Amino acid sequence: MTILIRVRNATALAVASLLLVSGTVVAQTVDEPDPNTVPIRLGPLWVKPTVAVTNIGIDNNVFNQPDDLNPKSDFTFTATPAANLWLPMGRTWLVGRIAEDLNWYQTYSSERNASTGYSGGWHVPLTRLGFKVDAARRHARDRPGFEIDARVPRTESQYSGLVELKTLSKTFIGVTATRLRTDYDETAVFVGTSLRFQLNRTTTGYGLSLRHQLTPLTSIALTAVRSEDKFEFSPLRNSTSTSISGNVTFDKFALIRGGATLGYTKFHPEVAGLADYDGLTGAVNLSYTLLGSTRFGFEFNRDVQYSYDVNQPYYLQTRLGGSIAQQIFGPLDLVARGSLATLAYRDRAGANVTASNRVDDLNSFGGGIGYHLGRDTRLGFNVDQSYRRSDVSNRQYNNLTFGSSVTYGF
Repeated sequence: MTILIRVRNATALAVASLLLVSGTVVAQTVDEPDPNTVPIRLGPLWVKPTVAVTNIGIDNNVFNQPDDLNPKSDFTFTATPAANLWLPMGRTWLVGRIAEDLNWYQTYSSERNASTGYSGGWHVPLTRLGFKVDAARRHARDRPGFEIDARVPRTESQYSGLVELKTLSKTFIGVTATRLRTDYDETAVFVGTSLRFQLNRTTTGYGLSLRHQLTPLTSIALTAVRSEDKFEFSPLRNSTSTSISGNVTFDKFALIRGGATLGYTKFHPEVAGLADYDGLTGAVNLSYTLLGSTRFGFEFNRDVQYSYDVNQPYYLQTRLGGSIAQQIFGPLDLVARGSLATLAYRDRAGANVTASNRVDDLNSFGGGIGYHLGRDTRLGFNVDQSYRRSDVSNRQYNNLTFGSSVTYGF
């Protein structure tokens, strides 16, 4: 697995945690575009295209195999064209995004894949009562997370809604609801296990929020969320979760950007013989730029994830990551990055497992140098090392990736 795919998956997991744990509190403001960063106007429609051609180079472990299986190496590249869309309707906005992830391998054609995602929403800020509705759908054929190393086809559909009432000059009470459907294809198999049978599910959640606008660029909130997971073919996996969390959100124009959610979650599997999880969960994605030349990034994610293994049905995933980007002189910059992650599995009572309550470590580190061709285009060269350590020998691997990249519009 390349480090870039890891980052994308980790980001996807953080977004899902924010939706389910914080009840979509991070999306309380209207997503009005910044006129200085949107280059295309088609009548009233605003369009911001982006494209990233990343990892044009060598992947030294295409299948994430342990060293004793002679890991396969291949030339590869990843391309991600996308476009953000905004359409004003009076004081409201229709927003959308279209994105395509393309992964190409020269020798191992079985690993070539394409994933298409699109989303849309209507964001309505009224004087006393505001609301927003969003929908997203993604047809994917990639690795769905840190655990599953196969690139498997699946469809993910998500719907969310928020109604918010302004009670005081800067205080809002909200009601939120989400629905996420995950459907694996019949051909999606990993180490002999049908992912469709084990992991097809529907997640529904609803909650209450209390938000206070501290400044025009900063808000804090307290939320309570209840969610249920219903599995289509494996009802013994059904579970419920109750979360109480605090959230702080910084506007995109603030000195610190992003958001942070930390709270307490009680995860309760409905089947007997599988322990609950009670404890800390959260999702943090923050960035800060010092003196206009040094940018710091920080990520944290901790939440329950479902495993493909029926004998160890879920694990607690914790990930901590960071990056530093330093402008050297003129258009040149240097980037250093790293992350530490653990997957702490829970056993089903009486199950025959290879390693009881095992904990897998997945770590990565790397860096690169970049050259900026104007404000929106960057050429880069990157080197990244990643590895997994596990008590199960065939789940271990090492991987070194290196190559060039080109990004536009980020």
